[in-house]
Amino acid sequence: MSSTATPVSVAGAAAQSAPSTGRPASAGALENQAPESTPESTAETPTAGPPAVDYSGYKVVPAKHPGRWVGTVLVALGVAAVLWSLATNPRWEWGVVAQWFTAQSVVNGLVETLKLTAISGALGFVLGFVLALMRLSASPLLVGVSWTFSWIFRSTPLLVQLLLWYNLGYLYEKISLGIPFTDVRFFEVQTTTLISQFAAAVLGLTLNQAAYSAEIIRGGILSVDQGQLEAAAALGIPAWRRSTRIILPQAMRAILPTAFNEIIGLVKGTSIVYVLAYSELFYTVQVIYNRTQQVLPLLLVATLWYVVITSVLSVFQYYIERHYSKGAVRNLPLTPLQKVRRFFATHAVLERKSR
Repeated sequence: MSSTATPVSVAGAAAQSAPSTGRPASAGALENQAPESTPESTAETPTAGPPAVDYSGYKVVPAKHPGRWVGTVLVALGVAAVLWSLATNPRWEWGVVAQWFTAQSVVNGLVETLKLTAISGALGFVLGFVLALMRLSASPLLVGVSWTFSWIFRSTPLLVQLLLWYNLGYLYEKISLGIPFTDVRFFEVQTTTLISQFAAAVLGLTLNQAAYSAEIIRGGILSVDQGQLEAAAALGIPAWRRSTRIILPQAMRAILPTAFNEIIGLVKGTSIVYVLAYSELFYTVQVIYNRTQQVLPLLLVATLWYVVITSVLSVFQYYIERHYSKGAVRNLPLTPLQKVRRFFATHAVLERKSR
């Protein structure tokens, strides 16, 4: 018995032996024939950066400021030249200055100057505050009176005002207090008795200071945002408390610098009272050098005392302004002593690090 063998192709055998995958058999064969490979991952792992540099061994070198040093040297030379001239010029007569600086007559004149400054400054700012409120009121009469007062006393020289008040007795022989437009009098006195040298000086300085203080205080009040006043009114805060607790503390930041300038000017302005022959500091010095003919040393005595007074006032101004700056800055400015301490502490640290 004979048999015939049917040839079977390789592709057919593969198709028969491969499971049914829903794909052509040739595709499966091609996949099986493809060599297996392991491609590298496309997402590379981050590599570690260079090691951190240790700066602990480096020297700390301060920045160079050649321009600043040049300016400092030039100013130092100028100051040294002035001091050398003051110390070596015998015509300054420092021995005479030392002799009269604490003399009893000069100290008495200094006390009178301080008295005039304190009384006129306090009364002037109180009256100026009232005038500022009048100027800000809704009454046309109050606004007109306040404006007219400031206009008159700012338009006339202080010297003229002092002489006018001192000679008020020529215009009005008597000053009386009573019911207007009637003959009823509660108090009456001779004008020359009431308006003495001291009274004329205080009156002239006070009214002149009030005219300027009114504008300073008014400007400070207007510098505060009116929205805060409206918000406080909406919360039902009383008007007096709104003014004293909200408006004025903020207005003081704008009022204080100019107000202290006025007070310092008032200290020096008291010297004009010499025209009334009132024995304040400058008049006392004049009397002394007219007798001794030591003009420049005595003028230097008065100058040094004015410098001392204004320097003390400047210190008070700094600390009062610093107090009222609490609501305006996040951190209070350093005091001069704190600045000196920080300067030496910082330079001590840099000096240790540079070694």
